Amino acid sequence: MRISHKRKVQLKLQKRVKATVAAVAKPAAVKAAVKKAPTAETVKAAPAAKPVEEQKPVEAVAPAAAQVSLTPKQQAVLDIVVKNIEGINPKGIGLQAGQEDAKAASWATGALKKLAEEGLVERIQLAGNKVLYKAL
Repeated sequence: MRISHKRKVQLKLQKRVKATVAAVAKPAAVKAAVKKAPTAETVKAAPAAKPVEEQKPVEAVAPAAAQVSLTPKQQAVLDIVVKNIEGINPKGIGLQAGQEDAKAASWATGALKKLAEEGLVERIQLAGNKVLYKAL
C-alpha cells in the first residue's frame, strides 16, 4: 500500500470520527438551550423540578466523551495517565507499558497526542522540552 493512499484513508477516518463526536455533542447543547428557556408551565411547576433539568445536560456531556473510540494502545496509555495523578512524562508511560528504554517516549507520544486532542488528558509544558501529562 502506498504511503500517500494510507494517509488519505487515515484522514478520511479521522474526519468521520470527528463528525460523529461533533454530532453527538451538538444535540446535547441544543437540548440544554431548549430546557433553559422558561415557559408558562415551568414557571408554575415546583422549584424542585428546575435543578433536575439543569443537571441533565451535564450528564449528557460525559457519555459523549466516553463514546470516543480509542485503540487498545490509547486506552493503555490513558489508564497509565489516570493512575499517576501528579502527572507523568511520555518516557515514564512507555516504561510502565513495558517498552524498551530507548523506545519508550516515542511509543507513547502518538497516543498522547490523540488523547490530548480529544480532551481526555492535559499537556503541561515544563522548562525546556520537558512535558507532563495529567488526566482531566
